[in-house]
Amino acid sequence: MKHALAKSKKDPFTSMKTIQFVLRTLALSLLLIGALAQAATVTGTVTNKTTGKPAVGDAVELVDVQAGMRTAAHATTDGSGHYSLSEPGSGPYLVRAMHQGAGYFIAAPQGSGPGNITVYDVAAKVQGVSIEADVMEVEAENGQLQVTERYFVHNTSSPPVTQWSAHSFEIVLPAEATVDGAEAQRPSGLPTSIKLDPYGAKGHYAFNFPIQPDNGEKDTQFQLSYHVPYGSGKFTFSKSQVSLPADNVAVLLPKSMTFTSGAGAAFKTAPGDPGVQTLLARNVAPGKAVEFTISGNGSMPREDQGTGAGQQSGAGMGAQDSGGQDTGAPGNQPGGGIGNPINTPDPLSKYKGWILGGLGLLLVVAAAFLLRKPAPGAAFDAGTGTAQAFASPLAKNAALLNALKEELFAVESEKINGTIKPEEYAQVKAALETVLRRALNRS
Repeated sequence: MKHALAKSKKDPFTSMKTIQFVLRTLALSLLLIGALAQAATVTGTVTNKTTGKPAVGDAVELVDVQAGMRTAAHATTDGSGHYSLSEPGSGPYLVRAMHQGAGYFIAAPQGSGPGNITVYDVAAKVQGVSIEADVMEVEAENGQLQVTERYFVHNTSSPPVTQWSAHSFEIVLPAEATVDGAEAQRPSGLPTSIKLDPYGAKGHYAFNFPIQPDNGEKDTQFQLSYHVPYGSGKFTFSKSQVSLPADNVAVLLPKSMTFTSGAGAAFKTAPGDPGVQTLLARNVAPGKAVEFTISGNGSMPREDQGTGAGQQSGAGMGAQDSGGQDTGAPGNQPGGGIGNPINTPDPLSKYKGWILGGLGLLLVVAAAFLLRKPAPGAAFDAGTGTAQAFASPLAKNAALLNALKEELFAVESEKINGTIKPEEYAQVKAALETVLRRALNRS
């Protein structure tokens, strides 16, 4: 009887422990189910466009943008170029394929979309690489000459091959120049801050950045800013393209400054922004020094720049067909080059979106487009700063998400390279993540 009574008194305690065990097990199960629900698989095929065959044995990595570009998963393509990666969380992620040492990125697709990647064989020097335009923006005040220079580089190699080495693209700056910053941009993507490496003689530098084959009208773009002492109020440039021919060399400066052409090229005045002087020289051979002198002081008209960039993002870039190609652009006409003859309006109009807009405009327009009701019939192309027709809302969202994720990648790269201040990094990343979350919630 005592034994039975004791057993009956223990039953409530035993039952409570059993209930607690069941509840804990259930909670862990729910957590596991939630984690599994969040996890997703990214699959796709890596194609070598140089050979037209699957890229076999290439390393493919899932890169966590919000964790300092840490590799979250990795795989190797099989005999069909196929790969599969498991996402450990909700991202955002990039997928990076490494082919012959060069990296090729896409944004990890949302949902069940394929993560197909195109790569190219790599060579240190490639036939078909040339400078379409070398554009210099010059202004001066307080004894300092400030220069922003941008290069638009075509790669029309056939079969298509990426030019890449430790000094893929070489430039020459004045010996007195101090470099303030450098960026590069792939044919599809946003500008990324990179390090400009000294190479050879004083004033010689190189970009360690792949020059991929053109993507339609989109080419590879390089930008750098530098300054030189200007105490005398006068400075003579003697610049040359190291190894590539330049179809066009343009110099933009305020109306209050004076441009004097020297040896090596015949600069002509080109029509353009009424508040800016535009001087243009054509067909500059590699290794040939081009001389000109800048004097006086003045600043580029900021308000006019903003207006010009805004107008350029919506118009003036030529008619867009359903494939996003600029059917009215000069590059689609025989001869290519910077565009129309010297006596026609604004020969630099093709480049104004990138020259005057800058990264800030790209992000502002992309964010504005994401956070408002879409206008029918057109989507913003973050790679070119232009409007284009789109096939579906899904394609539009994918393009914009890709742009935002690439910019997050750029910010993380700047942090690793030490080219962004900690407080600026925190602000920019927080803003990008906010827009990205909103975009993901809407997609």
